[in-house]
Amino acid sequence: MAEPTFRQRRLGEALKVLRERSGLSQRDAAARINYNVPKLSRIENGQVPDIHALRAMLDMYGVIADEEAPYVEMWERAREKGWWKQHRPEVQGYLSLEHDATRVREFQPNYIPGMVQAKQYMRAVFAGSASQRSKRWTEEQVAVRIRRQQRLVGDNPLHYHAILTEAALRYADRDQLLHIKKVGLLPNVTIQVVLDRTGLHDGHNGGFNLLDFPYAGDPQVLYVEHAGGSVHIEDPDRVKATILTFKHLSKLALTPEESAVWIERLAAER
Repeated sequence: MAEPTFRQRRLGEALKVLRERSGLSQRDAAARINYNVPKLSRIENGQVPDIHALRAMLDMYGVIADEEAPYVEMWERAREKGWWKQHRPEVQGYLSLEHDATRVREFQPNYIPGMVQAKQYMRAVFAGSASQRSKRWTEEQVAVRIRRQQRLVGDNPLHYHAILTEAALRYADRDQLLHIKKVGLLPNVTIQVVLDRTGLHDGHNGGFNLLDFPYAGDPQVLYVEHAGGSVHIEDPDRVKATILTFKHLSKLALTPEESAVWIERLAAER
């Protein structure tokens, strides 16, 4: 079974909140609409019900007709098939988050983030993987990253702030460095560089992404990749602590203007 998208999880969580507010247990709620408990549990964890089941659940939870619209809209968004499904990427969970986000703040200490990668760098990253991959698989992943980068342009672009390290840029060729500088010129993009001379800092604990969303009630999300996979965190205290870390790293880094000059100078040396 495919991992639920961000929108599907949001719908499931909203229905769970309504059930709990109505004072019903999963067993009681399931019995009232002739479901078994596992089926109701799957819905609350991101499986999208049909429209008739949705309306039955809303009615059971005391949502009157005039108040249904936001939940129906949420259901409609949850049913939309993500563009990434056709490419079979390995990080569908993150792509569904990024797809709905209005702002992404990213810190990467060891490599250049996908949002500002040039094609040659992308292929080098996939070629360096311990797993042997086919050329077709690699080109699919390249296509996914190029599609992701389209969020940075258009009528409603993603606000993107990346903090990179000098170490991450050591393996970037001239074309990649100039590509970063070019993307950094977009009005909705901020690029900063933390130099080696800064010394030890909290960023050495690893990279992370912070995502903000447009809908009322949506939490900020902390997303962290690791060797065994990834985790997304919505706990407000942990997210707040990471936001403070990002702000601190931003103060340690060169300003966006200084970073652009530094990157251009580095490119001239390659």
